[in-house]
Amino acid sequence: MGLWQFFATLSIVLGGWYIAWRWTSSLNEHALWFAIPLALAETCAYFGLVLFFYNLWSIDDPKQQSPPHRIGDCDPDAADPDRPVTVDIFITTYNEEEELVRLSIRDARAVSVQPGVCARVHVLDDGRRSRMRQVTEQEGANYITRDNNVGFKAGNLRNAMEQTDGDFIVICDADTRLFPTFLDDVLGYFRDPDVAFVQTPQWFYDLPAGERLPARWERKAGAVGRAAAKLVEALLGKMRVGSDPFNNDASIFYEVIMRRRNRVNAAFCCGAASIHRREAIMMVALKAYTDAVARASTEKKTLLEKIRLRSSDPKVAALRVWEAAREQELTPYKFHVSEDIYTSIVLQQDRNRRWKSIMHPHVVSRMLSPQDLLTWTIQRFKYAGGSLDIFLHDNPITARGMSLGQRLMYLNTFWSYLGAIWNVIFLISPAIYLFTAIAPVRAYTLDFFLRLVPFLIAVELAMLFGFWGYSGYKSKISYLASFPLSLQALWAVARNKPIKFHVTPKERQEGNFLRIVWPQTAIVIATIAAIAFAIAQVLRGNGNYTLEGVVANSLWGVNNIAAMSLMIRAAFWKPGRSS
Repeated sequence: MGLWQFFATLSIVLGGWYIAWRWTSSLNEHALWFAIPLALAETCAYFGLVLFFYNLWSIDDPKQQSPPHRIGDCDPDAADPDRPVTVDIFITTYNEEEELVRLSIRDARAVSVQPGVCARVHVLDDGRRSRMRQVTEQEGANYITRDNNVGFKAGNLRNAMEQTDGDFIVICDADTRLFPTFLDDVLGYFRDPDVAFVQTPQWFYDLPAGERLPARWERKAGAVGRAAAKLVEALLGKMRVGSDPFNNDASIFYEVIMRRRNRVNAAFCCGAASIHRREAIMMVALKAYTDAVARASTEKKTLLEKIRLRSSDPKVAALRVWEAAREQELTPYKFHVSEDIYTSIVLQQDRNRRWKSIMHPHVVSRMLSPQDLLTWTIQRFKYAGGSLDIFLHDNPITARGMSLGQRLMYLNTFWSYLGAIWNVIFLISPAIYLFTAIAPVRAYTLDFFLRLVPFLIAVELAMLFGFWGYSGYKSKISYLASFPLSLQALWAVARNKPIKFHVTPKERQEGNFLRIVWPQTAIVIATIAAIAFAIAQVLRGNGNYTLEGVVANSLWGVNNIAAMSLMIRAAFWKPGRSS
């Protein structure tokens, strides 16, 4: 970790020096309409970098312990400490293929349990399908359904909790296939009575493997190509050609970003492949219920108020609370598109109980990934919209209860989605200069490059050592290329438009998805045209352009084109076809 922390610190120092110089000495006073937005975008990005580096700073995993043998090992206050630990494994489904769910049931039933642990598998079918009931019973699991779909997945989970009583609840999607060692690996964490939930990495086993870059380049250019590829991988991490075009590989998110949140108790639940203490979930429900009753009794004009009884009368106040309580429901999982992260926040805000969350560092399940751009878009839009909705309407950063470290970690999450705003500026800025010769800086001089280039190099080195063993390049360009999704989600949330609970399809959707990537396509076309235009102007002797400015902005534009091309290629990708 020493090299990572050294280069992270160096990046922060050099970046602060650069940003300070940008605001005090470099703005083009003749084009402030361009200079100020770009400098502001750089400042916002720098702040996000600081938050991200804080997130990655160090690893502090909780000690992994052996599974409990009785409930007293997990709950010292248990009425019967010697009784077995009970675990309910919930497999949620709505319209997925029954045979897909059958595989998940079989793997869930094959999970190893130690003496003193009892595991039960339940299929939570919100599709109310007779065929699904038949498959469930054939596989020896318990079938649970309801007569409505209120609250969607959150409502489905609440309904199942009302009909079960396990001490711990494992949440699975229809395609979540648990490893036999799942409970052996994660139940031991609950020996600490303050642990509320454990999230495990989500591993997609159907991702196209692709071909390692050195092997591909060696076939094309022999030993020279292999050597060049090795150099590229030394700088950017391991790379594969023809691999998953949607960057579904979540190893960096779970095994690096989320794992390093353990040190400040800020790992949040991501839904599938997580295990929860029932007591913790019910405390969330009780808190939400109490808050709802208090809010309703204060804000709503009741019949008692309408007939002009004094609101200060204790009897009237008690009746108002009683009336409000009758209208509320106990909701273990909030009816929210991001019920998982929402529940995590409520638990971590509890100053009396001080619940803990844990990100387990190793893969203990597998599941299916989006196989087309439409499915990927639906999934990522829900992630962005749900997170931004929490940030704008139930902001945990300003609410009471969390530590400073937890606030910074959640701010990093929300800030990353807001990054689409300044990413747009970064994407259009090269074209603005190349078309108009108007620079956002006073001049592209040595003074400018001596401040910018060392900062960029330090950042790349920090990322290299911070993600050691993982390829961060694809994640970076995927983040830049997905700006339209975050902007759409932000616009929807700002207008109080609900983020829909669309079920992410488990099968590939056929069709032409080019319409989805029209913003990225527009960026590519505009940038290519701008580069060609500027080069033509320089060749004609147009003195308004400088060679340094054209080269710098052209390279910047080429980087943007490469990032946008990732998403555009994904629109045409089909399984079995390399890219």
